Formats: sequence, structure tokens, C-alpha cells
Amino acid sequence: MSKFIITNEFWEVFPQAEIAVVLAKGINNTMGHAEPVRGELDALLEKGSGEAVKFLTADVFSDNKVIAVWRKAYQQFKTKKGVRCSIEALLKRVEKGSGVGPINPLVDIYNSVSLTYGLPCGGEDIDTFKGDLLLTKAEGGEYFLALGDADFDNALPGEIIYKDEEGAVCRCWNWRDGQRTMLTEDTVNAFLIIESVDPDRSDDLAAAAKSLAELTQKYLGGEVEIHLMDRESREIDL
Repeated sequence: MSKFIITNEFWEVFPQAEIAVVLAKGINNTMGHAEPVRGELDALLEKGSGEAVKFLTADVFSDNKVIAVWRKAYQQFKTKKGVRCSIEALLKRVEKGSGVGPINPLVDIYNSVSLTYGLPCGGEDIDTFKGDLLLTKAEGGEYFLALGDADFDNALPGEIIYKDEEGAVCRCWNWRDGQRTMLTEDTVNAFLIIESVDPDRSDDLAAAAKSLAELTQKYLGGEVEIHLMDRESREIDL
């Protein structure tokens, strides 16, 4: 059985980070399965966008706390120029009034949770992993083909990434997922993750994980497990 492991190299940079993992197994993520509740999923996204406004109280976008903490975090490791945390990308859409559109049922669910709690959420297809999944520092050169790209854009030395034996799974910690491991309609077993670098938000992280697990099971079926990870709990079976 493969594992998800958060390495010492990560904890040396972010000793106070907290990670919530939701394992969703035996789900049905097809559009056909979700069609009867498509309106409810759209409503979740709309509601999440409405609730996200509470995180945008500063006159300057980057001064909002949920954005500023991640801007500071990204200064602690090597990153691709100009990249931003996934929650910043979502909140920028909210600020502009453009909204967050549907992608597939599970992605829509985790985007709604991300917006509601102001925390970055992501997801991967467990069955695409090669060996263990690590959250660690990149050696450099780990293969990576980002969603929507035609050319490989491989990891930089010292970059915080999720990776397996074949290459990077998500670059710059939580910037962008790769095509190889992305969630699709064919996904049956999903690895869902929520990250926090703000020690004051432990309760929010736990609440977000609970919501993500409950919504996933409600709409997609299957079995879910929640794992709250920190420096003392850094490895789980997948």
C-alpha cells in the first residue's frame, strides 16, 4: 500500500503548518451521476463565493490576511516567478465578480469549501500515483505538465512540491496540479487536501475537512476518511 508522507525537509521550512487530508474511496464523479444535483452543486459554488467576501476586507487585495499569510509562505522557498497560492486565485475571481465556474463534481465541491473557509484545497486521483506521495522539497527537474499546458514545466531545486516516483504532482506547494494525476470523471479514489500555515486557524481547518468529507459522501457516495496532520503526525496510508 502506498503512503502519503510529509518529509522532514518540509517541516524544517514550515514547522507550524497543518494539513488536512480527506480520502474518498469508491466515489462516482461522473457528470451523469451528478446531473440530478447539478443545481445544488452550482448553488454550493455560488454560496461559497458569497461567503468568501468576508475574507476581502482590506483596501489592498494582498493585505487581506488569508492572502498575506500565503504570500509570506511563498517567500520561504524557491518558486516559479509570479505564482500564487490557489486560494488567492479563487479570491481574485470573487473580488472581480467573475465567479468560480463548474469543472467536475468533486472539484466543484472542494472549490466551494475552499471559498467558504478561505483555505487552499486540492485533489488528486489516487490510482494515478506511482509509489508514495510526498510533500517535500524538490531536488529539481521533477517532470511536470500543468493543467492546460502543452509543454512540460519541471520543478525547481528547493521548491515545495507534492511528488511521487514519476514526477511532480502539484508545483509550488498548492499553485497548480498536473495533468497526470488530476481528478476526472473517471476518478474513483480521491486524495483531497486542505492546507494551513496560520496556527490560529486550526479549528477552521478541521471544520473545512469535515465539510469536504460530508459533501463528497453526500453527492458522490463512497467512503471517506479524515486525517489531520502536523509535525507529530506526518504519514498516512492511502
